[in-house]
Amino acid sequence: MKHARIACYGGIHEVFDLDGKLHLRDGRIVQSNEVVWLPPIEAGTIFALGLNYADHASEISFKAPDEPLVFIKGPNTLIGHEGQTRRPAGVGMMHYECELAVVIGKTARHVSQADAYEYVSGYTIANDYAIRDYLENYYRPNLAVKNRDTLTPIGPYVVDKEDIPNPMNLYLRTYVNGDLKQEGSTKDMVFDIAYLISYLSSFMTLQENDVILTGTPKGTVNVTEGDEVITEIEGIGSLKNTIVGDHVFQR
Repeated sequence: MKHARIACYGGIHEVFDLDGKLHLRDGRIVQSNEVVWLPPIEAGTIFALGLNYADHASEISFKAPDEPLVFIKGPNTLIGHEGQTRRPAGVGMMHYECELAVVIGKTARHVSQADAYEYVSGYTIANDYAIRDYLENYYRPNLAVKNRDTLTPIGPYVVDKEDIPNPMNLYLRTYVNGDLKQEGSTKDMVFDIAYLISYLSSFMTLQENDVILTGTPKGTVNVTEGDEVITEIEGIGSLKNTIVGDHVFQR
C-alpha cells in the first residue's frame, strides 16, 4: 500500500492511495490537485550516502569508497511532492540526485545483513539536491552542500516493503523539463540496503522513521531557476518539484 501525508481542510492528514484516489482515514476522498503534499513521514535521523554508485563516482572523477561514505541531513531539508527548491543566487552548479530512500520501521541495533529487511517499513523517492559550489571535497561534504532548507524533496508516497519484492533491482530516472537526463538501477549500488542497515546499526541505534538515502547513479546535470525536475523509481512512483530563486523567499 502507498501512504502519504497531506494538508487539506485546515489540517494535516495521513492518507492512502486506493485505485489512484487519496483516502483520508475518516473516509473522505480528496483529489491530488486539491491538497498540499508533505514529506510522507515525520523523519528522524536522515542518513545520506555519497558515491554509492560506481558510475556516478567515475562521472565526477572519484573511485567508489572502500566503506560507506555517510553523512547526516536535517529534517529542515525535506519538502513534499510538487514543492519548490531554492537555488541561491550566484551558484554555478546545483544538481539533482534521484535516490531510493529506505524507511526504518523499528528500533535496530547490531542487525545482521540476513535480518536487515525485517527492520524496513517501506520505500520512497528522494531528490537529494547538491550545491557543488560549497563542496570542500567529495569525502567530507560540508553542511552547506546538502543541508539547506528545501534541498530534499521526498515522496509522494511511502510504499510498504511487501509491495517491493526486490528493492535492489529497480530502475531510477530523472527528467528535467520533460527530457530524460539520468537513468540507472539500484542493482548497481556499491553497498546494498542490507549492508547499509547492518553497518549503521553496528555502531548506533536506528529508530522508527529514520531514513537512509542510498545514493544516485550517473547522469547528474546542472539545474536552474524555473526548471521542473521529476525523479522516478520503478514501483514507487514519480516525485516532481520546481527550482526557484531567492526572490521567491524574500530573504
